[in-house]
Amino acid sequence: MSTVLTATGIEQAARRIDSVVRRTALDENQRLSALLGSRTLLKREDQQVCRSYKVRGAFNLMASLPDDERQRGVVCASAGNHGQGVAFACSRLGIRGRVFVPSTTPKQKRERIAAFGGDAVELVVVGSTYDEASAAAHWESERDGAVYVHPFDDVRTMEGQGTVAREILEQADSPVDTLLVPVGGGGLISGIATWVREHSPRTRIIGAEPAGAASMTAALKHGAPVALDRLDSFVDGAAVGKVGEQSFAVAEQLVDDVVAVPEGAVCTEMLDLYQTDGIIAEPAGALASAAARQLGPTAGTTVCVVSGGNNDVSRYSEVVERSLVHVGLRHYFLVTFPQQPGALRHFLDGVLDKGEDIVAFEYVKKSNRETGPALVGIELEDAQDLDSLLRRMADSPLSIERISPGSPLFSFLL
Repeated sequence: MSTVLTATGIEQAARRIDSVVRRTALDENQRLSALLGSRTLLKREDQQVCRSYKVRGAFNLMASLPDDERQRGVVCASAGNHGQGVAFACSRLGIRGRVFVPSTTPKQKRERIAAFGGDAVELVVVGSTYDEASAAAHWESERDGAVYVHPFDDVRTMEGQGTVAREILEQADSPVDTLLVPVGGGGLISGIATWVREHSPRTRIIGAEPAGAASMTAALKHGAPVALDRLDSFVDGAAVGKVGEQSFAVAEQLVDDVVAVPEGAVCTEMLDLYQTDGIIAEPAGALASAAARQLGPTAGTTVCVVSGGNNDVSRYSEVVERSLVHVGLRHYFLVTFPQQPGALRHFLDGVLDKGEDIVAFEYVKKSNRETGPALVGIELEDAQDLDSLLRRMADSPLSIERISPGSPLFSFLL
């Protein structure tokens, strides 16, 4: 087994997985090109087998196993996409497997793991985070000797995932100046960086991770992988509390920069990908292009990796909510109405103006409502109207407290 990630290993992985993975498209995105003022391409791994690049690493690792290890079976932990890749490989290679997922894994991803794996795979739901599922999978591997198929911190996984870069450089009709890559545990970006540094050393490689799960940023500041104290699991495909030891070592040496992208910005990009481009991207799949928007114009050609398209349609209401809050169109307040006639009418007529709509209204106290404030959500036509609304609230005799998106109370709204 190879212990060092190299471009040669990625080349061998490409040959090993060639018959089962798709050579996904590299297309120019007119919306992003116009928005950023420079040519922007999307690497469409949302069109991959299992609708994610993860199958590349999982299949490469499992296809590399000797017969005795295949007989012992495999086990893995996943937020969803890696599990689908392992299930697919189990079915194709005739290997028994168990896939551990946290309870936060969307139903759609769980169902697809079961569909890809069939009778060859057992799905186990445990814990509320990827890291908890990973601990359970490791324990199971030690207990019965099954091979642990790591989603990112194994050279064989990183080699398979690095084949994404091999395709990008072969497909691009001009030099790639900037390459934006989503980051969870670091396997994809370490594989990509290894290939790019050898074959296109001038390309700037930038990692994009969710602000609520910025484990690579924390590792770079600390000088080694470190566990996050808190984790926002919304961007489930990249919500990893601690990056891999091997993937960090590669990223630290070869990656130019890593940026943290607010979850609301990811949601806004998800909606634009869907409504304008007709691309169904999961949150992690929209990370790279959301980061491109955050960074602004760059010289030359930019490539963003759309890493996955396994998004549960039931999540779109939360996606819209997070996006509206991020762009400043939706705001929440605690309003205490005095126990006198006309208080609510004053709020409607004296505080709210044209184009300001109440989208949520709920008394905080379920019993004896008159003694507690009401939670009021207001949607604006233009984000710039907020200052005027706040002035009217300040002039009102009502007690009105704004709930800041950064406050602990706000976490209960989303």
